[in-house]
Amino acid sequence: MNSAPSYELVTTPAQLPPLFAALDRVDEIALDTEADNLFRYRTAVCLLQIRAGTEIFLVDLLADLPLGELWPRLAQKHLVMHGSDYDLRLLHGLCEFRPRSLFDTMFAAQLLNIPRFGLAALLEQNFGIKLDKDHQKANWSQRPLDRDMLDYAALDVHHLPALRDKLTAELERLGRLDWLKQKCQWQIDVARDGFAGPDENSWRIGGSEKLGGRGLAVLYHLWHWRERWAEKLDTPPFKVTGNEMLMRIARAADDGLPLQDVLHVHLGRRHDRLFASLTEAVGRGFSMDPRSLPRRERRREFAPLTPEELARQDRIKNDRDRLAQSLNLDPTIIATRSQLVLITRNPASIAEVLLPWQAELLRGTPALQA
Repeated sequence: MNSAPSYELVTTPAQLPPLFAALDRVDEIALDTEADNLFRYRTAVCLLQIRAGTEIFLVDLLADLPLGELWPRLAQKHLVMHGSDYDLRLLHGLCEFRPRSLFDTMFAAQLLNIPRFGLAALLEQNFGIKLDKDHQKANWSQRPLDRDMLDYAALDVHHLPALRDKLTAELERLGRLDWLKQKCQWQIDVARDGFAGPDENSWRIGGSEKLGGRGLAVLYHLWHWRERWAEKLDTPPFKVTGNEMLMRIARAADDGLPLQDVLHVHLGRRHDRLFASLTEAVGRGFSMDPRSLPRRERRREFAPLTPEELARQDRIKNDRDRLAQSLNLDPTIIATRSQLVLITRNPASIAEVLLPWQAELLRGTPALQA
């Protein structure tokens, strides 16, 4: 990895005044976060990286710091971030943080149809900087943090202003800077929704739609068994066991194998510690009446498209694809598949479904002018 810029690791209240002073001198900051979502059941924000002018501060959010004066200061600033969706949702959940305005370098790269729009790829393409991607999966809740982890965290924000400047020049040349502003404002707005929590049908993981009654009942109890253990162990559910094993057991139950065969054939050695409780969970699935499972409410948007609507969807999609090709854009940047379905059902809803620049482009196509 390239040599890191100088930075201040903020772990004590005495270090906050210099940070506040640096923030008070600027209107714009580069911002990033590091979280422990790969290591804990409930994600916590562990580190906040801030570049204010030429100074970089790494704020330890797990330290005992009085940060009441920090968040209002940050909210007054224009932010430069990369892939801001996750960070802004985390920060809103932490303290209802909402920034004044935003420039997201990932969104900018997508509007320029740059194929590799991850931060590491963009820094290497534009500045020859190579980030150590291993730190993306590091345990940021560990203390003390390793020096190379801190160096990586500082690099995450150090080059963002320069990258922003390069991308801005290209967006201005193509007349797409307003497109980015609309997208960034949308991101600020939707971040207030936070992350969708589990509901009574969250256990219906991929592939479950092919299961019969007994398989679904077993899967239902297995999924809740995994959640209980993940919370007890304070670890992400996938570290208890993956969806693949849950589905293997559920399919075996669906195939009519007896309980003991299902368990002994499809249980790996790594689950010996949890065998007794898992056996109990599968047994509850065997004895459950599948008719008592939570039912999915059929919503109108999941009703099949009529033949007339399917034909209209094809016309809108073809127009979108031709338009995207002429603009050298990924078609989904103009409208995603799910957005096309909504517009197909109700063309008048286009202003509610799309951003203004996207809606303006599509309104000019033959399919929506007819």
